[in-house]
This record gives sequence, C-alpha cells and structure tokens, in this order.
Amino acid sequence: MAPNVTENSDNNLQQESKELGFGTRAIHVGQEPDPNTGAVIPAISLSTTYKQSAIGVHNGYEYSRSDNPNRSKFEQAIASLEKGKYALAFSSGSAVTASIVTSIGKDGHIISVNDVYGGTNRYFSKVAETQGIETSFVDLNDLQKFKEKIRFNTKIVWVETPTNPTLSLVDIKAVAEITHQHNAILVVDNTFMSPYFQNPLELGADVVVHSVTKYINGHSDVVMGVFITNDQEIYNKIKFLQNAIGAVPSAFDSWLANRGLKTLHLRMKQHQENALIIARFLEKSDKVVKVIYPGLESHPQHLLAKKQARGFGGMLSFEIKGGFKEANTFLQHTKLFTLAESLGGVESLAEHPAKMTHSGLTQEHRDAVGVTDNLIRLSVGIEDAEDLLADIQQSLDIAVEN
Repeated sequence: MAPNVTENSDNNLQQESKELGFGTRAIHVGQEPDPNTGAVIPAISLSTTYKQSAIGVHNGYEYSRSDNPNRSKFEQAIASLEKGKYALAFSSGSAVTASIVTSIGKDGHIISVNDVYGGTNRYFSKVAETQGIETSFVDLNDLQKFKEKIRFNTKIVWVETPTNPTLSLVDIKAVAEITHQHNAILVVDNTFMSPYFQNPLELGADVVVHSVTKYINGHSDVVMGVFITNDQEIYNKIKFLQNAIGAVPSAFDSWLANRGLKTLHLRMKQHQENALIIARFLEKSDKVVKVIYPGLESHPQHLLAKKQARGFGGMLSFEIKGGFKEANTFLQHTKLFTLAESLGGVESLAEHPAKMTHSGLTQEHRDAVGVTDNLIRLSVGIEDAEDLLADIQQSLDIAVEN
C-alpha cells in the first residue's frame, strides 16, 4: 500500500502548513508541480496498477483500490484543512458511514443525534441493525438524557451540527467530554459547515466525516465522502476496511474534488453572505411562520454557533405559512432555486425534507424533530443575492394568499 502522504510527503510545505492560512493550504498542500513535466496542476492518474522494480518494491503505489495519486493528494489537502493527520476518501459519504459502523463489530451500540441526515438514519436503522448493531437516537442537547442512554457497549456517538434539516446545534466539546469518559468514539459529520467554518477535531471529536459531494466539491458533479482523524489506531482500522471493502472514489472524481477544494474558502464566504441576507428577508415576511438559521440572533443556539464555529454556513430552513400545499406550490414556482435533493453546490437548491430527504423517517420521528409539512430547506448558492431574493418573493406571492 502507498505510504501515508500526510505524514511522509517530502514537500516541506506540508510541514509548514499549520502556519499558513486556509486558502493557501487549500491551494498548495499536496499540489506540488509534477517533477517530470513541471505541470502546476497534477495530472489525472488513470492507471489501475503500478510497476514494481522488485517484489514489493515500488514508488508508493501498487494497485488503485489500495491507493491512487489523485486520491492521496486530495486526502493530504483535506486533512490539512480539518487540522487532522490522516484522511481517507471514499466513493460516497454513505460508504464512510458504513465503514465506520463496520469497524465497531457485532453487538456494538451507537448513539446518534436524533435529527440526523435521513440517509444516515436509514443506514443505522435498516442496515447496521442486521449486523447486530443497535442505535439510539437522542437529543444531544439534553446532556443528562445523553448520559442515561450510554451503555457498556456504546462504541460510537454520532453528531451532526448543525443538524439536517432543522439546523439544531450540538455542543461538540461537552459531548466529547462525556463520550470519552465512557471510552467511546465521537464522530462529527461536518458536511453543513465545511472545514472553513468549523474544525470538530479541535473541539474534541475523534473523527470528522464529510459528504464531499456537497460543499467540498461544490459543483454538484461528484459523489464522494471523506474521513479525517488524528488517531493512528482508528485510521489504520478504517484504512484496512477502505481497501478490503473497496468503496473508493475514481481518480477523476478525486481530481475534481481537489479542484473544488481550492475555492472552498471563497465559496463559503459567499454562501454565508447570501444565506444571512435571505434569512433576514424571510424573518420579515408575513408569508413565513419561522426561519431557522444559526446566524440569526433569533436562533436559540446563536451563541453556541459563535462559540464553536467561525461562521454560520449557507444552509437555512423556514416554515412557510400554511401546510404541504403551500410548500409544494412554492417549490414548483421558484426559478433560480432548483427543486432538488443534495446541497452545497454553487447553485441554489430547495427541497421539502418531509417528502424528500427525510421521507424514510416515521411520522412520529419527523414530528419529534420538527420536520413538518410546511418546512422548506434551502441550500443558498453564490448567485447575486438580489436575484435570489426576487425569486423567493415571487414564489411566496404565488404560494401564500394574503
């Protein structure tokens, strides 16, 4: 297998990267010019296998399921941005989840934040259960309830913050302290925030995961996931599973994701700027019941957001006046906000969690976490803000009668 590039790179920049700014690291770490051609942008390595000069003697690569130069470069860059030593890229965020869950073994127990992404909920409830792994979904803002749910066999505590789609926050540092008191591992899904706004490893998390498909790639043309940690034992375990299971991204997808990473800092600034403008606009509308965005002073955990993150992100949700009919009408009439699942691309997207991303949850579970029939989730893109506001207003005017 290839050496861990985040530790063994001969590029002095890697050793100095902690002193460099986010944008500089995003552009330069792992991206040294090709020594043979001088190419500033590394080429895409499509080879599935690599020449060995003798048995077991090679240049760090032997088979592309085990490792690939483009994947290694992406892993090196994202590890630097998340303040981690090790990173592993997978073919999807769900593949990351599956590998982490598999690593805890039969008869393990997981505690997950109750308002977790629908796909993660589905894996915990429908797949992990068949492996003899049980999951408890808990409101992790209630630390006493969290403590009461921990068992002798609890292996993982799984957090999203902000959660999807109700943008509730979890105090990572407080949850980490309790998790470690019980010798469990804290995993934080940092997809909504990206490493630009939040670094959970610095707050006590053991593992950070991302759906690279979203903000990190940022252009809605790659499906990938990534795992980051500072713990070598955890890394070795997941590295083995990455190779054994084989859920790895292609060289081209790794190259695209690395290209997207180079503008992450610029995109996240604009995502947030637009999201805050829209959130404040919606708060003033008589056609909206409630706006949920951590950057608003009205968000009940606004101070926590300021404490543990460097920004508020580009995701927001709101409850339109009325019910499913009004929500559906609104979503059918937007012109710039495309009705589609996923998030984090340069373009603005809108969706209905109850009938789309979270339709797999029971009605009881949706009610408990606030995924109502009039809840709409917006992934605010980087278009001109005034155009997005006009689009929202015209669609609200159609959907909600005065």
